[in-house]
Amino acid sequence: MNNKILVVDDDTAINELIKVNLELAGYKVIQAFNGVKGVALAIQELPALIVLDVMMPEVDGFTAAQRIRKNAETAQTPILMLTALSQINDKVKGFDIGVDDYLVKPFEMDELLVRVRALLKRSGQIPQSAGTRELLTIKEVTIMPDAYSVEISGKIAKLTPIEFDIFNLLFQNNGIAVSSAQILKEIWGYAPDDDIETIRVHVRHLRSKLEKIANGKKYIQTIYGGGYKLVI
Repeated sequence: MNNKILVVDDDTAINELIKVNLELAGYKVIQAFNGVKGVALAIQELPALIVLDVMMPEVDGFTAAQRIRKNAETAQTPILMLTALSQINDKVKGFDIGVDDYLVKPFEMDELLVRVRALLKRSGQIPQSAGTRELLTIKEVTIMPDAYSVEISGKIAKLTPIEFDIFNLLFQNNGIAVSSAQILKEIWGYAPDDDIETIRVHVRHLRSKLEKIANGKKYIQTIYGGGYKLVI
């Protein structure tokens, strides 16, 4: 199983600190100290996951992520972005590019490790429980885990791994409200914090994809006070 993680950060101290902690957790770490080298190593080494800083000279993290996503062999590689920018607009930009998760500096190494493991599990690098890979259908809606897709009345929407996991969680609780805290804990693998906006961004993208294949029908309801409910 691929246990290589690429760390791209121009701050040598942070890069080394992440490397030491990841290696102590059993991962093989590849380092890059600028965006250009980071993209090159991503394509050359094909890591299981990329930890990518935003603020770097010449080629920033957003640009590097775009280049990584454009390459067929790294298009689906999970990217955890490190940033001192906590504004929602920066998160939207990253998610639109294809970043999987954000971690705002300064952060605890334990939190980094939790998010790394959650991303690797979601991408299939860590075995998931059996039974989550089968096709499941409720009325006109079918989920297809292996393809990260949802079929509605014969039309298919391709989702990102995070979008699929959110939909699958709501699907498993069809008709029941799921709190934002529960989504954070079950999908991202860590306790609730001030990152509720992250969920809102992903749900907005998810809704848009579903409505395109469902003739505008709205399956996901927002629950007052924080949370969502799928109604099929």
